[in-house]
Formats: sequence, C-alpha cells, structure tokens
Amino acid sequence: MRRALRIAERGWGHVQPNPLVGAVVVRDGEVIAEGWHAACGGPHAEVVALLAAGEAARGATLYVTLEPCAHTGRTPPCTDAILAAGLRRVVIGAADPSPLARGGAERLRHAGLEVIEGVEAEAARRQNAPFFHWHEHGSPWLALKLATTLDGAVGTIQGPRLLITGEAARRAANRLRAGFDAIVVGANTALQDDPLLTVRAQSVRVPPVRVVLDTRARLSPDSRLLQTVRDAPVLVFTAPEAPAARVRPLAKAGAEVIPVNRGADGLDLKAVLSELASRGVRSVLAEGGARLARTLLAADRVERWYLFLAPRILGPGTLKVFEPWPATTASGWFVSSHRKRGGDLEVVLERNRSLS
Repeated sequence: MRRALRIAERGWGHVQPNPLVGAVVVRDGEVIAEGWHAACGGPHAEVVALLAAGEAARGATLYVTLEPCAHTGRTPPCTDAILAAGLRRVVIGAADPSPLARGGAERLRHAGLEVIEGVEAEAARRQNAPFFHWHEHGSPWLALKLATTLDGAVGTIQGPRLLITGEAARRAANRLRAGFDAIVVGANTALQDDPLLTVRAQSVRVPPVRVVLDTRARLSPDSRLLQTVRDAPVLVFTAPEAPAARVRPLAKAGAEVIPVNRGADGLDLKAVLSELASRGVRSVLAEGGARLARTLLAADRVERWYLFLAPRILGPGTLKVFEPWPATTASGWFVSSHRKRGGDLEVVLERNRSLS
C-alpha cells in the first residue's frame, strides 16, 4: 500500500478534481504490475495496473489507495475491470467519500472477492485531503505555504524582496501550486513582490486561479498578474466600499473583481471561500504574506502547513510572521513529513483534529 501511495503522487497537477490514486498488483508476495491515475478523464489506477498485469492478475491481490468506483463517469466502473480480471483479493486504503462513486467495496464482496479496507487509511486520506474535505464539508480545503528563517523572518520591512530559501526549496514550493485549484496572496504581497503565481516547475492540466485579497483595490492594472491574465484567471476580492475608480481598471484589465463584506481582520474569509467554492475551487494554497498567514491561523482555517526553513537568522529590521503569534482555536499540529531541499528544510504539518 505504501508503494501505491508513492506512485499515486505521479498524478500531481493532472487529475483535479479527481483524487490521486495508485494501484499495485501482487502475486505470491511479488509486485507484477502497478499503475496510477495520470490524468482527469483518463483510465483509473486500477485499470492501468490490471492492463499491465494481463492474465497474471487472475488469482492475484490488488492494493489500491482509494475504494474502486462503482459508477460510470468519464470512464466505466473500476469494479467491472476488477471482476473481469479474476482477482482473488482487493486491499483498499481509504473509503471513497463521494456518494456517487462509493460502494465498490461492497459490490466486490458480494461478488465473492476478499476485501480488506483501511490499510494506511490516514495516509491515504492525507494524500487526498482536499477531495475528502470537499465531500465531507462542501467547502474549499486550505493550506498555508511559508518560507522563513530560523527567527521567523519572511522578508524585510522596507527594501527589495528578500529570497529566503535556495533554488531547490523554491522549485519544490512552486511545484506545490500544481496540485491546487487556487493560489491566494494578500494585497501587500501582490504590491511589493509583483508575483506571477503561476506553475513553472512542472506541467499542469489546469492552471490554478490566482487570487488577491485586496480590500481597497490597490492592485495595479499593470501588475504581472494582470499582464498574464490570459494564462490563468485572476480574482480580486475587495470590500464593497473599494473606490470604483480603482475597481474599473482592474476589471478592464481582465480581473474578476468580487466585493465581499469585511470580517474581524480584513475581508470576511468565510465569504471569500464561499465565492471560490461557487466557482469550483476545492483547494486553496495561501502563499503570503505575513499578515494573511496570521489572519488565516487566527481564523482557524489552515488544514496543512508547508513550512520551508532556511538555516539562518536575519535579526531586527525584518518582517516576522510569528510576531505577534495569532490567537487561534487550533489545539495542535503534528509533523507528517520532512525532507531536505538543498540547504533548506521542508516540514509539512497537519492539523491535529483529535485535539480540536
């Protein structure tokens, strides 16, 4: 199952709104075939693996990270392919939360196959956290990405943009964008950094929507975001009282300007997420800046935290994301993975919902 989870990641950036899925066919303890869901609308992981196994699949065991689908969507039911292959046993990571697709495990049992569920279930759910969150809560799943020094600096208070991490970490951070439906930044980051917010580290099926939380509509029509609006959509959220003289040029430049009410600290995040959900956005990666990060943490909206740590201390005169530390109802986090990225460290933290 752990092998199936690893190869499922190969679909990153190409399968949304479908989940990442990996499958491995095993006979007598040996892997004879494997497959993963490579593209939305393409064959599912189980079908790819079974086609690769051919007749050798008869009497074998299939390990699959998500419950095989039992309905006809863009492709026929995976349960049909499993039954036709003559498998003896199917081992499943996590049950499918979709009311349309689930039921595959039950169908396979009724057909006489041995079915084992819940193997590495937590890892399977974490791998497709946005997919599960959407079906269970009906709202976008939100992750936060931050690059900081050891003393929590994310940039300079004044002066040019500061590159915190090295090339390897920046490439990994850019690749993250491919797996999300939307990338969001605050107005200060958009103004100071003039980012593109595009995916450049790998190919992607659908470019993520680029979102700016801009209460007073300060974004320039000449920004790189709006100069590249044909490459990926740009949504600008403003307060209702944002000056029309600033809103009109943004709309003329190609942005969709969406007024939402104010919240306790800036724009109403619930309203922002609701508007994004109505546009089909199921997953959101917040990239900055420090104020947005503190606001999201204080609002208890962050489900995963991608933290890129540079092994240096910048001291005074820098913008510290943890000063002041936001009050939050989140009771705890745990480290789900960590790895070196060149000279930097990437740490992935998950919300500990059992403590919430």
